[in-house]
Amino acid sequence: MIRTAVETSARAGLFLILLTTAGQAVEGSPPNDYPTAARADYVFGCMAANGQSREMLERCSCSIDILASIMPYDRYVQAETILSMRQGVGEQLSLFRNAKMFDDIVAELRRAQAEAEIRCFR
Repeated sequence: MIRTAVETSARAGLFLILLTTAGQAVEGSPPNDYPTAARADYVFGCMAANGQSREMLERCSCSIDILASIMPYDRYVQAETILSMRQGVGEQLSLFRNAKMFDDIVAELRRAQAEAEIRCFR
């Protein structure tokens, strides 16, 4: 009887741990923080570059979903802003081309894009 009570207590404890862990996994998951307009802009741009077909709609939608699962929206906006600023000319904009911290942000976006390419376009 003691062994059964101990086993029952252990099982109940394990069950509570599993419930707690499952709740944390859901809470710890990154939110879908990409606005619909940003997702649509990405898909429109992707389709403009790759073709206006139903297949490209699906692949481009997949691509932004992968990006969103890898990097938070604010990081994505930072990377896109840096890339945009790097295309400009002028002394002040050279900061965006020469700063290591900006290289790291852009590299994060490039890695996410490569993952999306592998998973959605191959």
